Amino acid sequence: MEDASGLYIGLISGTSADGIDAALVRFEQDRPQLVHALTHPWPDALRAQILSVAQDEIRLDLDAYGRLDVAIGQIFAEAVGQLLARSDTPAANVRAIGSHGQTIRHRPSGEHPFTLQIGDASVIAERCGIDVVADFRRADVAAAGQGAPLLPAVHTMLLAHPDHTRVVLNLGGIANITVLAANGHVSGFDTGPANGLMDAWCLRHRGEAFDRDGAFAASGRIDEALLTRLLSDPYFALPPPKSTGREHFHLGWLDAQLDGFSLSPADVQATLLELTARSVAESIHRHARDATDVLLCGGGVHNGALVQRLREQLQPRALNSTAVYGVDPDYLEATAFAWLARQRLLGLPGNLPAVTGARGPRVLGAVYPAPRASH
Repeated sequence: MEDASGLYIGLISGTSADGIDAALVRFEQDRPQLVHALTHPWPDALRAQILSVAQDEIRLDLDAYGRLDVAIGQIFAEAVGQLLARSDTPAANVRAIGSHGQTIRHRPSGEHPFTLQIGDASVIAERCGIDVVADFRRADVAAAGQGAPLLPAVHTMLLAHPDHTRVVLNLGGIANITVLAANGHVSGFDTGPANGLMDAWCLRHRGEAFDRDGAFAASGRIDEALLTRLLSDPYFALPPPKSTGREHFHLGWLDAQLDGFSLSPADVQATLLELTARSVAESIHRHARDATDVLLCGGGVHNGALVQRLREQLQPRALNSTAVYGVDPDYLEATAFAWLARQRLLGLPGNLPAVTGARGPRVLGAVYPAPRASH
């Protein structure tokens, strides 16, 4: 087991591809502590390409795939450079970078299950001069797991309560929950879409990357018939463990569901917001009946209309941002990938089989060493 002391950096661009979250993390008694964080923007053209690939709107040949892999790695390296500069941290003080990469396909079921996150880790290591740990999900999938979610171990460390059950709700492009039972048992899964469909619909009809504070949705009315059709998707009825992504819940899927409907864009947006709130609430009611409170993190924490609908549907449970408990809701995922990098260097497991369904605990990730100075 090697020395894993020092600072770590966690990097992630989620299914919304709304920016690269970068977190500088130190460890105190094995617990991650956020030191500094930022969100590095994607160039517009690259973000558009990422979303088109993830939603299966375009197919890449091998040359295009290779170029995209490197381009994403270069922007991830830029995010690290910006984080180091703003935090006044020398690269030599950082033990490793944990890079989640950008998911472009997630198919954890079937005869040949796989998950694919790209963003060339060798490029990041070369440009930053820091060891990189990447490709965290495939070892879990190889062990018959879903490869997701991977955050529950960190949720347990930072947010579990010994006397009552809590749910941590992460609202990214996809929503996922972690159930932290009072008896110490941990479970979790992806509930379905969160911001991803709403963002894509808003971009199509408003030319804006996201629905600021849910104002677009609030201007429309929920169509119950459409909501019923959306909720009839087989994914919602699947038992956990389960995970999903933009390759399932994307605009093509939505367009097929809208066949036969004639609704205003605002009414569709309102119905999409309700889809997120209803699917999350039903998952919590079904799988965390004794939960007393729900702790919210991820980009959806800033969508006031969505938070209000969740608050109404999750009653009598309290709904609060993880900030109330001292955990930054915007950078919890990036912090988790710093922790996963450290786990890899320590030779310790990073998955929770009770969550992912894997055959057992697995050490996750591959190490990409930085160039060493010659003597």
